[in-house]
Amino acid sequence: MIFLGMFLVLLCIFFLFPINLFDGVIVYEEPHRSYEIETRLSLSYFIGMGYDLADMTYVKSFYLTSKGWFMAFLFVVGIPLLVAYRVWLGERKK
Repeated sequence: MIFLGMFLVLLCIFFLFPINLFDGVIVYEEPHRSYEIETRLSLSYFIGMGYDLADMTYVKSFYLTSKGWFMAFLFVVGIPLLVAYRVWLGERKK
């Protein structure tokens, strides 16, 4: 229950608030050139929240790098798993 609760809370936080923690790439396509910029992205960008449409001028796409995916997995799954495991160990010790 602790894992599921923390998982859902962290998932909501990272998908509803524009917290730029995860490594990613933004692909720009202007009329005469295309280029990529490595930057920090928020998971909320992937559901269309947390950015202004004016900021998306010439943006073709954006994605997380492998390091970004790994960090997202650690934050959303790893932390709740460690906390739940710690609570389970504490209950088992009693």
